[in-house]
Amino acid sequence: MSPPPPPLGRPRKRDAQLFDPALGDAELVNVRGQFAQGRWSRARSLLAETGDEWDRRGHRVVVLAEGHTSAAWAEEWLLAEPESADASALLAIATVFRALRGKESPERAAEACRSAAELAPGDPTPWLGLLMLSRSFGTEEEFGMLFDQVRARHREHHHAHHLMVARLAERRSGTGQDPLHEVYDFAAWAAEQAPADSPLAVLPVIAHAERYRVLAAAGTEPGNPGASEHWSGRRARQVLKAAFDWWLEWEREDHPRNRIDLNFLAHAKLCEGRPAEAAALFHRIGRHATRAPWSYPDLDPHQAFLAARNAALGSA
Repeated sequence: MSPPPPPLGRPRKRDAQLFDPALGDAELVNVRGQFAQGRWSRARSLLAETGDEWDRRGHRVVVLAEGHTSAAWAEEWLLAEPESADASALLAIATVFRALRGKESPERAAEACRSAAELAPGDPTPWLGLLMLSRSFGTEEEFGMLFDQVRARHREHHHAHHLMVARLAERRSGTGQDPLHEVYDFAAWAAEQAPADSPLAVLPVIAHAERYRVLAAAGTEPGNPGASEHWSGRRARQVLKAAFDWWLEWEREDHPRNRIDLNFLAHAKLCEGRPAEAAALFHRIGRHATRAPWSYPDLDPHQAFLAARNAALGSA
């Protein structure tokens, strides 16, 4: 298995402008600015309004928690309202980010997540925090158990499925035949289990990109996707066609993380050699780029995204 992702640091200014994790959620952007200044009342209102829209709740909690001062403000909120499940979840995820940065122990972060889970047993968000933590520090068995806990609370949890695909993609293939790698089976299974309009329909594309990341890092696939058969084989063509057809018919504009799927799909279409189809996706992406998959394999995501977008739009 390849090493865990590097510790999170402060993004460069140009990257912060392009790769905003809020992904166009205007309410979230406004609240995040206030929360960074210690005004947590609007964060309380926003999370209360979000309710049990679990994907949106997870997205908003993760974005609010990522700030370097988030743990301190969430702790202040929880001290004021000790029974607040929202404050507890936000503190838990903020503590996870501190652990990922090396500023807090993983054990302390796990404890915060479990405390939050006790306050809201039906909420998958604290379990998502444990899954994020296990992505870097846990065993495969533990990771699988935590994924099951998230899925038991929300079967279509978008973020959790992406984390699972990334983790599975890093496993060694026992057969030596990469097209049979288990990450593809998992992604196909999850997509089939989901409702017709679920964005998990794009999960096989995510699996293809994550596996390419691993293979390119290992040197078994070229670093230039255009020179890689990984993107031109029969399985790749079938997966990309199915995902693009789903997007044309079902695209979920209302999903809080839909720009992530669009970035992966645009990247895949460009790697496949279909810039005109990629151009349609770039129009929908707008300025909401995501670091993955433009950083695969080990690229400057800012330069890679801009080059890809220019190439696609120039061909349209």
